[in-house]
Amino acid sequence: MNISKLLTRSIKLTSAEGFDEPRRGKVRDVYQLPDNKLAIVATDRISAYDHILGETIPCKGQILNLMAAWSLRQVEGIVPTHLIQVPHPNITIAKKCEPIPVEVVVRGYLTGHAWRLYKKGIRTICGEKMPDGLKQFDRFPKPLITPTTKAEAGHDEDISADDIIASGMLTAPVWDKISKTALLLFEKGSQIADSRGLILADTKYEFGFYGSTITLIDEIHTPDSSRYYYKSRFDELRAEGRTPYQLSKEFIRDWLRERGFTGQPGQEMPVLPDDVRLEMYRNYAMLYQIMTKEQFIPVVTPHFDRTLTIILQKELS
Repeated sequence: MNISKLLTRSIKLTSAEGFDEPRRGKVRDVYQLPDNKLAIVATDRISAYDHILGETIPCKGQILNLMAAWSLRQVEGIVPTHLIQVPHPNITIAKKCEPIPVEVVVRGYLTGHAWRLYKKGIRTICGEKMPDGLKQFDRFPKPLITPTTKAEAGHDEDISADDIIASGMLTAPVWDKISKTALLLFEKGSQIADSRGLILADTKYEFGFYGSTITLIDEIHTPDSSRYYYKSRFDELRAEGRTPYQLSKEFIRDWLRERGFTGQPGQEMPVLPDDVRLEMYRNYAMLYQIMTKEQFIPVVTPHFDRTLTIILQKELS
């Protein structure tokens, strides 16, 4: 298939006949199903700086959904996950969990948000100390857990473990379990990335309760939730003060930042040109291929809402 044709076939909003309007997150549309299940539809929307961009990334939803499912299967021995099945590359049927209102960000390297604080002279992030004398892209002596509040819209906010417990969001034993699990997940993700010639610099995890069981939900180790760098020339480029080659959504953040958009009030979001949209598609497809060792082949669904309706109706029977 001519990939450029996919620019006009992206999935931005979904609807299913006979079903209530979905809960729309930044990227996913979520439909309620009986028997404590959800249908989670990964669209081609992309967000940056807590804003949904006006343009889509072709096939992003399929790549994100398939890679998330693949990654969840890799960690089933560490923690229960919400994954039930993937009946279509854009759709996951999942257990309906009670979400925990905290995103658990694990950082192995000084980059992204942590670096932006660090270069201002700040040495504490979410109650965690960052050592003096580090340079951008340096590895932390040990991974840091830097949680944020979870926002469907607007900005996520940094929060410390002490504040999570003091506010009553979570009890100390539950937070201890979640934080230890997050470190095990990050270790597993880092090992897989390393075996593929990549570095998992940082990532985020989300958890919920399925009954009384702490369960891993949402996506893990995808280009939307994680920052990957190529191991090749990483140390060389870092030593030269240059940015190592990466595979992540940071490409879009950098592109927007170069054009003066960082999500601040009054800023006008730039329009993504087609060449940038296609470059992002290639980045996502490349990461999928490297991590899963399978080539990504787009599945074209001309009447996606009709297909979605049929899949959801099957879940009712």
